[in-house]
This record gives sequence, C-alpha cells and structure tokens, in this order.
Amino acid sequence: QVQLVESGGGLVQPGGSLRLSCAASGRIFSINAMGWYRQAPGKQRELVAGITRGGITNYADSVKGRFTISRDNAKNTVYLQMNSLKPEDTAVYYCKAEAVYDYWGRGTQVTVSS
Repeated sequence: QVQLVESGGGLVQPGGSLRLSCAASGRIFSINAMGWYRQAPGKQRELVAGITRGGITNYADSVKGRFTISRDNAKNTVYLQMNSLKPEDTAVYYCKAEAVYDYWGRGTQVTVSS
C-alpha cells in the first residue's frame, strides 16, 4: 500500500504562483513513477506532469514552461511548482503513484481568479 497526501492548494490571482506537495508513505520502494493530474468541473481528469524513478519528466502542452515537477527523495515528496497561473488552471489537483497498482491522493483545490 502507498498513501499520498497533497497540500499547497488555494486561491491565487492570475499570474500568481503556487507550489503543491505530495507526501508519500508506505511501500515507497515499489513506486515506479509519480504524477500530478487535475480535474476541472465537467471535464475529465488529465495528466499535468509526471516524473519517473529515473528523474525523467513530462508535461502537458498546456503547462509547459509554466509548471515544474520535482522530487525530494529524502522527504519522499513530489512537488509541482506552478507559475504564471491562468483561470483555466483551476481544478482539483491529484497526486498519483504508479506501482503494481496505481494510488491516488484525495486532491487539493487550486482556484485561479481575480
């Protein structure tokens, strides 16, 4: 089992920044990759950014150049630095860990509004 807890969401004005954190616990050694997903009202959940155990990253086209995924192995934590936020980034952001099974956090709300 892997447990994931997200934090760092909130309300921010357009152009602002937020950093999301995802703390993992449990069978951490079994995790092959981790990612951030988001789901806006009425829309499907979509991949925002991912990072493999080897440190290879990938991003959705809509966030390239604005968002950065990183990890701190000592803290078993993955981060998503979000800059130049836009109203269309408003969504619930979920952390996912890929192992033999996929594990999801409960999500954290990000609202970009003036």
